[in-house]
Amino acid sequence: MGKRSLAARLKKNLFAELLATDVVPEIETLLGRQAVEDLDLEALELAVRQQVLQLAGAAVEQRLNADTSDERGSRIRCACGQEARWVGRRSKRVHSVLGPLHLERAYYHCSSCGHGFCPRDEQLGIENTSLSPALTRMVGTVGAMVSFQEGSELLTELAGVPVDAKQVERTAEALGKEIAEDERLHSEPLDTLPLPQTLYLGMDGTGIPLRAEELVGRTGKQPDGSAKTGEVKLCTIWSAESLDEEGTPIRDDGSVTYSAALESACALDTAAARSPFAQRVWREATRRRFCQAPRRVVLGDGALWIWNIADDQFSDATQIVDRYHAKQHLSDLGKALYGLTALRAAQWAERRKEELDTGRFRALLIAIRRQVTRCDAARRCLHYFQTNRERMRYPEFHAQGLCTSTGVVEAGCKVAIGTRLKRAGMHWTKQGANAIIALRCSKLSGRFQDFWERRSERRAA
Repeated sequence: MGKRSLAARLKKNLFAELLATDVVPEIETLLGRQAVEDLDLEALELAVRQQVLQLAGAAVEQRLNADTSDERGSRIRCACGQEARWVGRRSKRVHSVLGPLHLERAYYHCSSCGHGFCPRDEQLGIENTSLSPALTRMVGTVGAMVSFQEGSELLTELAGVPVDAKQVERTAEALGKEIAEDERLHSEPLDTLPLPQTLYLGMDGTGIPLRAEELVGRTGKQPDGSAKTGEVKLCTIWSAESLDEEGTPIRDDGSVTYSAALESACALDTAAARSPFAQRVWREATRRRFCQAPRRVVLGDGALWIWNIADDQFSDATQIVDRYHAKQHLSDLGKALYGLTALRAAQWAERRKEELDTGRFRALLIAIRRQVTRCDAARRCLHYFQTNRERMRYPEFHAQGLCTSTGVVEAGCKVAIGTRLKRAGMHWTKQGANAIIALRCSKLSGRFQDFWERRSERRAA
């Protein structure tokens, strides 16, 4: 153990002992002399917690304010390159998990650029914010998981820290913006775990409600051709090494990671760079060492943009169209041919699904082709199956022990996106949505701690 680490532990132990000397008498006072059976334990718990936090907050505040080493002389270097002069000590109210702290810091002002600053704010991680680092982290957690109002209520109830919903929103979105930038900069391979025999990469899109000003000029599915939503593109990677009794792969616990944003998956043929989402997919694949896996599978619902990305970036990967999406096309065509509730529609579709499952693809195409003259839906369906024929070799894929379902991807659209961003009454700006999506994907993918450590290291540098 290094000297610095040992010193830090000794300081922590000493602080704990000093705090205990103040806390124990306070607890004794709260308990009083009444019998145990007469105590209201819940009220006692909350009162003791509040008292301990107040004592701890006072101790931290006193310790920080007693240190004036942030006064580095009458003049120090400003970020603009000129000199800033010392003005005096300035007070700042900081909301922390211990309660409000009133901190005194050395304040410098630069007459050249007009900028004033306190060096200690950057050291403590409270620059341009009124929240302490620990409280910022808590706010980020609730902002990723529940609505801003619910997050505010949870912080008050569970942590005893009042933070209004608007502050939760601002802090969570600012943190999410940092995470989004961090994700673009850090795509180092995660080589701490063994590489699975097979890795699956799935892509999909899901709409979220946007504010009216974000939708100006967009075409959509509304009767008048307008749009009410923007499409989030999601990339997810997972492994499924074990099989159930029927030989269907079972997703490995903890293997799923997500990366998503409101961004385009298309790029002009003349463009030098890949589309923003294609770049995101490549970063995620790099992190997960997708291209190094012995077997690589790309799964999608048949959308052209998915296979364009797969062909461009993973040309040697096996491509599979989700079996359930393929079957849904057959069900829809049966209804178009014979009526929504007609028994014959279901019977026709079931025969086609059996042909699909058993690999009788030629018979399937012949059956669909016979209906082309009856309706335009049959023509579109025929094109869909002809285009994706090589991606629908389900008996062969099953024999190889491969997933033929995008259930993990669709679940990701619900868990990573829908559960948080598609609730009643929500309408997002693109910037706000992308911030919360980045924050939520980081949390669900188990990467938030790595981000937080990098963030702390940058602030300490």
